[in-house]
Amino acid sequence: MNTMAILGTFVKFNLILTILTLCYFNAVASGYRIGVGRADCTGPPVEVVFMGYAQVSQKGHGLHLRQYSRAFIVDDNTKRVVFVSFDGAMIGYTVKRDVVTLLQKQYGKQYTLDNVVISGTHTHSTPGGFMMNLLYDLTTFGFVGETYRALIDGISNSIVNAHNNLQNGRIYIGETEVLEANINRSPSSYMFNPEEERSQYQYDTDKTLTQIRFVSEDNNVIGAINWFAVHPTSMNNTNHFVSSDNVGYAAILLEQHMNPKNLPGRGTFVGAFASANLGDVSPNIMGPKCALSGEKCDLVTSSCPAKHGQCFASGPGRDHFESTKIIATRLFEGASKILKESSGREISGNVNFVHQFVDMPAYRTTYFNPKKKKSENVRGCLPAMGYSFAAGTTDGPGAFDFTQGTTTDNPLWNAVRDFLAAPTQDDIKCQHPKPILLSTGRASFPYEWQPKVVSTQLLQIGDVILAAVPGEFTTMSGRRLRQSVRNAILQAGGDDVQVIVAGLSNMYSSYVATPEEYQAQRYEAASTIFGPHTLTIYIDQFQYLCQAMVKNETILSGPTPPFLDDKVISFQPVVLFDTTPSERKFGDVLRQPNKMYKTGDQVTVVFISGNPRNNLQHGKTYLTVEYQTANGDWKIVAVDSNWETKFVWKRTSFILGHSTTEVIWDIPDTADEGNYRIRHYGSARHIFGGFSQYEGTSDAFAVYKGGQQVALL
Repeated sequence: MNTMAILGTFVKFNLILTILTLCYFNAVASGYRIGVGRADCTGPPVEVVFMGYAQVSQKGHGLHLRQYSRAFIVDDNTKRVVFVSFDGAMIGYTVKRDVVTLLQKQYGKQYTLDNVVISGTHTHSTPGGFMMNLLYDLTTFGFVGETYRALIDGISNSIVNAHNNLQNGRIYIGETEVLEANINRSPSSYMFNPEEERSQYQYDTDKTLTQIRFVSEDNNVIGAINWFAVHPTSMNNTNHFVSSDNVGYAAILLEQHMNPKNLPGRGTFVGAFASANLGDVSPNIMGPKCALSGEKCDLVTSSCPAKHGQCFASGPGRDHFESTKIIATRLFEGASKILKESSGREISGNVNFVHQFVDMPAYRTTYFNPKKKKSENVRGCLPAMGYSFAAGTTDGPGAFDFTQGTTTDNPLWNAVRDFLAAPTQDDIKCQHPKPILLSTGRASFPYEWQPKVVSTQLLQIGDVILAAVPGEFTTMSGRRLRQSVRNAILQAGGDDVQVIVAGLSNMYSSYVATPEEYQAQRYEAASTIFGPHTLTIYIDQFQYLCQAMVKNETILSGPTPPFLDDKVISFQPVVLFDTTPSERKFGDVLRQPNKMYKTGDQVTVVFISGNPRNNLQHGKTYLTVEYQTANGDWKIVAVDSNWETKFVWKRTSFILGHSTTEVIWDIPDTADEGNYRIRHYGSARHIFGGFSQYEGTSDAFAVYKGGQQVALL
């Protein structure tokens, strides 16, 4: 071979090598390291008051759907971000702080307050007592350590699982419209927003379900986060079962669809339905009616005439279980449609994050007043709750004679307020037109009632921005924030982005209504604690974060929220001991099933049990429904997180420490014919200390599908 031929071959080789190298690096540049993880974070299912409706009487009596934490990690080989959605009412700052502390003991500074977002789904049917702000823990009789530890362990474990699952992959974003899944529960308040703004939108709630899906190198979908604006309040305030509600069940449906033949909480695919701008959005789409007469409620005050009952919203089902299932199914169908069609576009670009704590009452900014057509100086206020806060919402009415839309005060209630903590004239002026019912910013006994310092945070995944907000933004508040973040990114010199509002993230500071909605003083406005320009401040702050992130500027972390761990109090009784009746042992069956059932029937078995608080059975179950296979083995077909099961506990004698557990199984139409049994697992606390594990097993029973009956084997 001559010299020219050798040179030509060398040039060709290098050209091919260069092309392959460029292709390789381009492929890497457009991909990410991704990880998904899930963990059980179920709190005590009995004897603890639920967080959400603020009903002292709404204590847990059992379990319907377990709580799960679902974590998603994205890494571009330079920076890493984490998004967590967990089945809970909201997140307290100290929960996130302690989760990050646990992670740093294992991974150093890979995970910090700055690059981790933890978002609560806002279900109102899970145990409370984890907030460390008195107002939010008041109806749960203070701090509940069992709930707190369950959340920290479950959330941190989900992130660890995602970390251990890190792999090369790609990320896509898609959208679909989901109708008949939400309504605006304060439509009269929404109408206070400018007509020219409202005319830009077809609906008074957001109907778009936005999904980010995670795809592995071998083109398998390993996870998906879905954001849709709806309150998880299909289960109303009469419910006493721990439940993740509509969005939690939608996640179970999606995971079981993607993990066929797996029980809930099992399988490699992780799917979450996370909070968005849900502040004024209800799943009870039949709308509010007077409970006793069925007449429509007053639109402005959400009240009913005397003897017509309270104003309740409901639907679309016959009861709250059916309503939960229907709304969940509609959300699931929307999410699975995006997955099935692989719709949307691929996300590419850098990963980034920025976080800062903000002292809201000390914040000063400007606001363009559309009515006066000029800018004016505005400020934040000390936290305060208005009269309409006590009225509750159409999803869960309040007490006494309070009504929504109240803009005048009452001397009697003011006297009660002033006995607790009196607002100053400056507070009253700052919060106007809100009549202050609780001056929470002035109250400090026995510790802080509501936060003054809040968390603000942005996560960037390519051209998608997650705006992590520490509260419940109304529909229009969320729309304004999305638009302002997008504009701020562009003005700072960044590329165009798609913005997602990640609600109830990192800590909780109640609601955020627009300045116009604030004037109406319905529940959402009365619960907008930093005054009429709460949203104005958030928009200004997030615009600042956008500029800092685009320009890679280092910003101060801001004032740290106060340390309250040593101040919290608890009146939650502990479990003293468990015993059994004479000549009985734990796990004995008091009520056996019938010999035979058909699909659609309900099976009930009652066991002698200990208190479920003794062992929360994380990653396990309090019950199993088992099917006998052809070779005589027993196969688990349902656990306590399946929709068709319910776990009901009752203390039959407090003095003697006797308890029973009732296991209920609604036999699905899809159940195979054959023999079944039900088992119960638990722990008993000994009177002199220590625990013992026990289990109980029912007699076998047959299930048939109508017509021909199946005899026991």
